[in-house]
Amino acid sequence: MHSTYRRNLSERPLGGQKLVVRLRVRRFFCDRKSCTRRTFVEQVDRLTERHRRSSVGLKEWLTTVAVELGGRPGERLCRKLNLAAGRTRLMGLLEEPPAPGRAPRVLGVDEFAFRRGRRYGTILVDVETGRVVDVLPDRTSETFAAWLTAHPGAEIICRDRTSAYTKAIKEAAPAALEIADRWHLLRNLSDAVEKTCHLHRPCLKKHAERGGDRPIRMPLVDALPPTRIVQRVLHHHAEVTRMVAAGYPLSDIARRLGLDRKTVRRYRDTSLDHLLNSARDRRTEQLDAFKPYLQQQYAAGITNGQTLFQQIRERGFRGGYSTLTAYLLTLQAGTAPAAPAEIPSPRRITAWIMRNRDRLSTKEIEQLDQARLACPDIARACDLTRAFTDLVRKRRGQLLPAWIRRAEQSDVVPVAKFAAFLRQDLDAVTAGLTHEWSSGKVEGHVNRVKTIKRAIYGRAGFRLLRTRILAEE
Repeated sequence: MHSTYRRNLSERPLGGQKLVVRLRVRRFFCDRKSCTRRTFVEQVDRLTERHRRSSVGLKEWLTTVAVELGGRPGERLCRKLNLAAGRTRLMGLLEEPPAPGRAPRVLGVDEFAFRRGRRYGTILVDVETGRVVDVLPDRTSETFAAWLTAHPGAEIICRDRTSAYTKAIKEAAPAALEIADRWHLLRNLSDAVEKTCHLHRPCLKKHAERGGDRPIRMPLVDALPPTRIVQRVLHHHAEVTRMVAAGYPLSDIARRLGLDRKTVRRYRDTSLDHLLNSARDRRTEQLDAFKPYLQQQYAAGITNGQTLFQQIRERGFRGGYSTLTAYLLTLQAGTAPAAPAEIPSPRRITAWIMRNRDRLSTKEIEQLDQARLACPDIARACDLTRAFTDLVRKRRGQLLPAWIRRAEQSDVVPVAKFAAFLRQDLDAVTAGLTHEWSSGKVEGHVNRVKTIKRAIYGRAGFRLLRTRILAEE
């Protein structure tokens, strides 16, 4: 034995009070001549570590706080728990877990945003165990291919339709089975169906005007008053059309008009009728939704204003009585226009088409049938969508080529483009509709990354974010 000395160790609080362990330890000589250390100190198992002034238990507490909360929030919690730890000390306890030498057998890959629309990273997940394997600083094919080369062993890779990941897999892991995520396929098909419903809104309007069994309501172009938003749409469309014809590039048009480049591109590539169909008065027209009911009750002989006001209040009307009386005067004079036909929005029709028919109410089924009767293209899009969702739910990937041919031969242009898009990645899509694996667990971790990122936004770099993502497993 060389000597002894006293160590003061901070320990976890006891009964709400700070606790310090005063420990006398021994220092020993090292008898090996080849050893560079002349002396060394004994350590108490589960209590002490070299060069540390806190116990092992307290270190584990502080590490957990740092992992869950980060620096400043963790410091505030430690202050309330009588733990002496600042944000610098908490951040210093975070250590990057060692990355595995080999990739998992079933690997899931997806992107997440550091700053939406600007910078993205990549998260890698073991789909079988649900644990995060690694986090990459970008979403380029070169970075992902280098990781796959350094970590071989992936037999199945679940991904979305990002072309960069596809390129990396073909370069670094050509033998791996690629599986396209089913949720992203259904999302892309939903967008195509909604675009189809947008294109055929005039068909719904004509069907409602002919007096369908259940007329439906939506603000239409000829029913739109000359509101500010309509005037702004007309002005911007005219200016963009004029400047495009004059040869101005999109960036100059956006700068001159004070618009985003995407907005300018939309004005350039979209017809005026479609732009006006999308233009709605942002002011709340509270009584419009109740006018069909008021006309029905008035025709039935209920003409008392207080009675009608009480009835629509019970149905959700939040306006004043004077608003109702002004409309009742037009009903008494016979000058009230007919109640506008109720037309479902494209998004609502898309939701009815994408959901299983057994999960729709009787009213929703009737409205969907009316939309199918109003427009043959919507009916064909509905049939194609139901057939594709059946392939997804029942894992009938072998029938996908036949569905693609059927969709491409149809007159529904958005769905035909979606089918042509599937043909470019046919093997991965077929595997996604055949095997049980998907990117569901990866999407769950992407949501967790969003929470962690917002907690440390503006106060941390990629290293700390990666450490917290891996350490919270």
